[in-house]
Formats: sequence, C-alpha cells, structure tokens
Amino acid sequence: MSAIPPTVTKASIAGDPGQTAASAQDGLKAGLKNRHLSMIAIGGVIGAGLFVGSSSGIAAAGPGILVSYALVGVMVVFVMRMLGEMAAANPTSGSFSAYADRALGRWAGFSIGWLYWFFWVVVLAVEATAGAKILHGWIPAVPQWAWALIVMVLLTATNLGSVASYGEFEFWFAGIKVVAIAAFVVIGSLAVFGVLPGSHSDTAGISNLTSHGGFLPNGPGAILTGVLMVVFSFMGSEIVTLAAGESEDPQRAVTKATNSVIWRIAVFYLGSIFVVVSLLPWDSKEIADKGSYVAALDSIGIPHAGQVMNVIVLTAVLSCLNSGLYTASRMAFSLGQRGDAPRAFARVGKNGVPTAAILGSVVFGFVSVLFNYVWPDTVFKFLLNSSGAIALFVWLVICITQLKMRGIILRERPDKLVVKMWLFPYLTWATIGMITFVIGYMFYDGGDNRTQVLLSTMIALIVVAIGLVLNRGRKHAVGQ
Repeated sequence: MSAIPPTVTKASIAGDPGQTAASAQDGLKAGLKNRHLSMIAIGGVIGAGLFVGSSSGIAAAGPGILVSYALVGVMVVFVMRMLGEMAAANPTSGSFSAYADRALGRWAGFSIGWLYWFFWVVVLAVEATAGAKILHGWIPAVPQWAWALIVMVLLTATNLGSVASYGEFEFWFAGIKVVAIAAFVVIGSLAVFGVLPGSHSDTAGISNLTSHGGFLPNGPGAILTGVLMVVFSFMGSEIVTLAAGESEDPQRAVTKATNSVIWRIAVFYLGSIFVVVSLLPWDSKEIADKGSYVAALDSIGIPHAGQVMNVIVLTAVLSCLNSGLYTASRMAFSLGQRGDAPRAFARVGKNGVPTAAILGSVVFGFVSVLFNYVWPDTVFKFLLNSSGAIALFVWLVICITQLKMRGIILRERPDKLVVKMWLFPYLTWATIGMITFVIGYMFYDGGDNRTQVLLSTMIALIVVAIGLVLNRGRKHAVGQ
C-alpha cells in the first residue's frame, strides 16, 4: 500500500465528525449554500451537448436513441451511486482523485486528477468558442475571438471572487436550463397527446416511435452507435461531489444529489428526447437542418424558436464554462495539497479561493482557445481527440476505487457509510464491464472514435508513467 500523503489522513478519508467542510479543506471556505448545491446537482447533468448534439444521435439510431440514452443513463446512475458512497463519507474537492490516491495508490490519484484537469481545460476552449459563435451572430461587429476572450475573462473574474459568486452564477445558469427543459417536456408532451391549444403539428404523436421504418429503422446495432454519440453529454454529473467540500452540509448535499440522479436523467434526457422523436418523424428534414429542439419548438408553433434555443444553449455554454473552470481549479488545488502539483495551487487567498489554481487552469484554457482559432485542424483537434475518452477512464477509475474504498470505510468509520452502492460488488463489476465495453466498441467502430480512444489512451499512459516515476522517487526519498 502506498504511503498516505500528509494532507490525506485516515480521519479525513473516513470522515471525522469534528471536522467542518471548511476546516477539512485547509482554507477553502464553505461558501456554497444548499440551494447552490441542489441546482448544481440538477443542472450539472444538462450540458450544451444535449441541445446541439442530440440530432446526430437521432439520425443514427432513430427512435432507438431512447434506448441509447437509457443505457448510458443507467451507467451514469451506477457511477454516481458509487461516487456518492465515497463522497458522503469524505466530501473533498479532490473527490475521486483523492479516493483513488488512498485506495489504489498515489500514482492513481495523480494520474486521474491530472487527466480530469486536462479534460476540463480543453472543454473550456470548446465551450468558449461555442458561446462566441452565438454572441457573434447577435453582434457581428465584435469579432468571434473577442467574444471568446470576454466570456473567459468574465467567468474567470467570477471564480476569482469567491466560491459563493461561482455558486450564485451557477444557480441562475442551471436554473434557466432546468426551467427551459422542464417547460419543453411539459409543453411538448401536451402537444404529443393532442391537448395543447394552438399547436399546428399535424404529425405529432407516439406513432412516430414506430412508423417511418420502425423503432429501430437502422437495426439494433445503431443503439451502440447512439451510445457513442450521447455518452459524453453526461459528463459533469460528478461536479457536485467536488463542490460539496465547500458547502454548509456536504454529507447531506451529496446524499441528496446521489438519490436524485435517477429522476434527473429520466426527465431531462429521456423525457426531452421522447418529446422530440414523438413530435416529429426521426428522419424529418427539420431535425437535420435546424437541430432537434428547434425543430420540435417550431412544430408546436413556438415563435422565434431558433433564437429561444440560442439563448438556452448560450446559458448551457456559460454554465459549462463556469463549472469547468471551478472543477479544474479545485482538482488542481487538491493535487497541490497532495504534492502532485505546484504547491502554489494549494494556497488559498483571503476570500477562500485557490487563486493560483484558478489562474493556472484558465491560462491553459486561453491557450487552447488560441489553438482553436490558429490551428483548429491540427493542434486543437489533437487536444480534443486526446481528451475524448477521458470521461470514460474517469468513470472506470471511480468504479475500481469504490471496490476498495468500501472496505476502508467499513474498517475505519462504518457510521459514515450513509450512501451505499446497490448489490455491491456485483453491480460495480457490471458497471466496469459496461464502461470497458463502450471503450472497446469505440475502438472497434473506427474513425474519430478509434482516434479518440488511441490518443486518450496514449495521454493516459504518459501521465500514469509520470505518476509511477514520481511515486517511486518519493519512496526512495523517504527510504522506503
């Protein structure tokens, strides 16, 4: 068993009833209120990918895309349950990286922490560019690159202010997403079942699920293709377990978020996609041309549907940017605490935020944005592909970590096991099999999916190798 880092004690892993959230974080302030955590938990699972990427999945799998979303949703529910079990026992901004450090070895915490950080700083560039395109469309006099800069600077300032300012911004960003999706599901369902006054959708109805070639018009194999297209839109569910370390009642927040993940996925993902494929035939030209949600809104007579959806997508983008910067900086902070990143990352200012960790993360984000404009088809595409499968690697490590952490928690503080993974260890092993299968199918599928797996694996192996070398060097330094 690897040496436990000085900042990761047995008490802090299993949970010390005498600790407050703030003291456990060595300077981070417990500035997130319960309403912030609740909205982060609800909105965190709704990314911009749901709004802009679902049309491709529908085109590939037809109404069977519902099965694709359901399969990935079940996988995410299981992963979140496992993560919730560990996070409720020890809420920390290091989350699964800190747990992997304890359960699997220091090299594992180092590796998955840096890979997760890398994933989110690349996401910053993707989302900043997406937001800039929308804003440039509204105000073309301002260059697209300038909008990307403005958005990045604004949200950096928000994160540098205090964790409360991050929470407040995210509360409203996530709130708009949640209200928009909930309204879409309610209004769309009324139109599907013919009770919405004024709807001019003559083709709406659940018959669309089986007409136009059947429920699986492209065959059962298209469900797996759909899985590959939708799996990454679920990334972000785990953010609440990192944020819980800076909340007033972290154990309660994690427990509540873990228990609510089922209905969140059912309503926001399955509910909204059900509405889309019921309102319009899956092979409708409108879905392909306008995007799934805009086409659905148009079909039920919502005026200016395109601009309405642009506002919602922009909100989702800003929310993702806000949370992405927060998540990357807190992971860098945790790595700094454990001696796996520059010590400056672990320093907290008077306002209770890790300033160096935030600035270090945003600098890489700014550089990635620059790459996206200067070398979009070479350098930035490499960054994008090399981070493509990291979400799956993170989920896989969470599962493997939970297999060992259950025993550690039971041995040291069984009273902290307030959230339990169902049917342990059988469902844990089943989830590991599901994730491994998806990674393997990505490689088998070829094209961009295979490229993402190969490049992500290459980056992961390099980071793991660095972690192993550093870990061995530390052991030699202390005479082990």
